[in-house]
Amino acid sequence: MDAIAAPRVGPCVLALALLLVALVAGAAPAPAVREVIALVDAGRFADADRRIASAMANDAPATLRDALAFERERMRRIRMDFTLDEAAVRAALRRAIPDLTEGEFAAWDRPRLLEQLTIDGEKRYFARAVPNLFRVHPPAAARRADPSPWREGPLERLHPHHREVVEAARASGSGSVAPRRVRVLQTLTVDADAVPAGEAIRAWIPFPRALPGQQEGIRLLATEPAQHILAPEGTLQRTVSMERQAVAGEPTRFSVSYELTVLARYHALDPARITPGPARPDEAEALLPFLAEEPPHVVFTEALRQRSRELVGDATHPYEVARRLFAGVDAIPWGSAREYSTIANISDYALHAGHADCGQQTLLLIALLRLNGIPARWQSGMVFSDGDYDNLHDWAQVYFAPYGWVPMDVTTGQLDCDDPALRWFYLGGQDAYRIAFNDAISTPFVPPKAHVRSETVDSQRGEAEWRGGNLYFDQWDYTFEARVVEAPRAP
Repeated sequence: MDAIAAPRVGPCVLALALLLVALVAGAAPAPAVREVIALVDAGRFADADRRIASAMANDAPATLRDALAFERERMRRIRMDFTLDEAAVRAALRRAIPDLTEGEFAAWDRPRLLEQLTIDGEKRYFARAVPNLFRVHPPAAARRADPSPWREGPLERLHPHHREVVEAARASGSGSVAPRRVRVLQTLTVDADAVPAGEAIRAWIPFPRALPGQQEGIRLLATEPAQHILAPEGTLQRTVSMERQAVAGEPTRFSVSYELTVLARYHALDPARITPGPARPDEAEALLPFLAEEPPHVVFTEALRQRSRELVGDATHPYEVARRLFAGVDAIPWGSAREYSTIANISDYALHAGHADCGQQTLLLIALLRLNGIPARWQSGMVFSDGDYDNLHDWAQVYFAPYGWVPMDVTTGQLDCDDPALRWFYLGGQDAYRIAFNDAISTPFVPPKAHVRSETVDSQRGEAEWRGGNLYFDQWDYTFEARVVEAPRAP
């Protein structure tokens, strides 16, 4: 397998990178951009487009032009998420509830339990509004003619693996236990004729980061094509990048295979030992970024402050504050997500939408913890199983002195068990059936993309582009296969 030269970075991406740096540094976007973002979020797409055209006509600087151009792209992506009209939603509901009444539809539609957005005066519904309704509203779910349970990952409920981890940690005194040696194959296949024949397509497929005590012994086995660029270990969103030419009438396939050892982690947190602040004075500066706002998705809005007050109450101890916040976010029903690039502030969305997926819940909890002076940071990748289940997943880490950084998965949340060690397993622990690709949000790839990414926040499915622009999710598909090839034998 040979390394290949990195692609040149286009001026558009450089401008957007500068804009992102400005946002993270705390600088607000230009007034014109703020105005357009508000118009897009309000569904006033025609007004937003006119404002964009006006701002671009005045010899706008590159950073402004590219930020405005992305808002046009965001509108296009929102339309792809909100594909249903009222007739389509009614039809989908009647397939699940043949005797649906007008009163029921109105009761679910008026309070927006069916996720919707009015775009230029036309009511449009999220493509997964109906299954989300059944997930978040038990009375609607009870009316289904076929009340089949939702497909869940095996570790989303109490599982023997959770006991295995707790018992192994107690017996060994180690925080990293129950290793699994895992072999992975991930592919990205661009649709036939998505780009003209002969044009070069570059793809980025996520690749695990080496994290001592969590995932170790990473070995790249093969890539297709063989020439590739493997991002350095320090890359916070790590990938393998490859390039090949499109052939007329044929899909363009990329793949990467690798092995690694994944370890479960568990910390029996003792609240009596946990103290505010860093464990050592020299850690204080390193923790500052994980206490700060991270616009646009981690912002200490007044609504966030109010929700924090409601959840925290009179608690002051760091662990008790974190536990109350964890429980409060865990109570938000899980729902299928809009594409993250379409949402202006994900933590705020999770606060108000009435449902949230793993990344949305995680960003909300990170924002709440940081607001309360508790360091928190992002992690994400894929989860898998001993069977055929796998899925995209986001989780986090929280800092407690003197333990340091410990895992936190608010979406799996509290397990149904009277034993506190198992009930609160995912506040301080994590299973050995997840692979982390990312330790931050919205960070650049190595080599960088020349065009705006399909997923501007996370990196799990991959990315693809050609010299004519980005290839969005409707132009390619991915697969992920993980198989445990070695695990501890039962005693």
